[in-house]
Amino acid sequence: MSARDPQNGREGAIGQPKPGQDQAATFGAFACKPGAHRVAADVSSAKSNPKQEESVEAVDSLPEDAVEVGYIADGYGLKGWIKIVPHANGKSGGDSLLTARRWWLTKGRERKSARAIQSKVHVDTIVAQLGGCVDRNAAEALKGYAVHIARSDFPKLDDADEFYWVDLIGLDVENEAGVALGRVADMIDNGAHSILRIEYPSTGKDGKPVTGERLIPFVGVYVKTVDRVAKRIVVDWDATEY
Repeated sequence: MSARDPQNGREGAIGQPKPGQDQAATFGAFACKPGAHRVAADVSSAKSNPKQEESVEAVDSLPEDAVEVGYIADGYGLKGWIKIVPHANGKSGGDSLLTARRWWLTKGRERKSARAIQSKVHVDTIVAQLGGCVDRNAAEALKGYAVHIARSDFPKLDDADEFYWVDLIGLDVENEAGVALGRVADMIDNGAHSILRIEYPSTGKDGKPVTGERLIPFVGVYVKTVDRVAKRIVVDWDATEY
């Protein structure tokens, strides 16, 4: 199993917060076994008159399955386009920004909803036009907002052995002997493949409870099965290894 792009589900350094981020789950990349490389395609359905689309409007809440996928870094051009830095690279894990037609935007306590009219890869970012966003001023007013997309709107993965990182976080991990190893707390990318960061209850030298950590490469030699229904990952890993 190998991984695509970002670090810890984010672009840039592990754990580095981005403008507009709150406690929503981040998108991450996808992991697969072994080593296929997917490239996002622009499947946007362009419309000729964005003024006819609904505006960016305030909403009370986000969908229950909303996942943070990036943030708006700036305006792009003079016709209301925005530039989004995806948490997964635009040429790989940022596929949902190219396919989902409805976006949700957050900044602090603000919640907004908008229709994505056009979106495409631009170097390492995504540029897009939202309904009602028709000039540079409107685009710049959205700078710093986090972008969320419903998990149900994510592109379907090509293979049964591919997984979005967000779907792996929270799964219980056990070895082939049935010994519980902990729960996936995060995913890390080391450039070659994904790594499961697993947390488990332990005891410190002073006898007080602490949280232990295991790092298991998300590759086929170690990861044997991923059962999302049972919320369980089975690995070839000794309980004494960390």
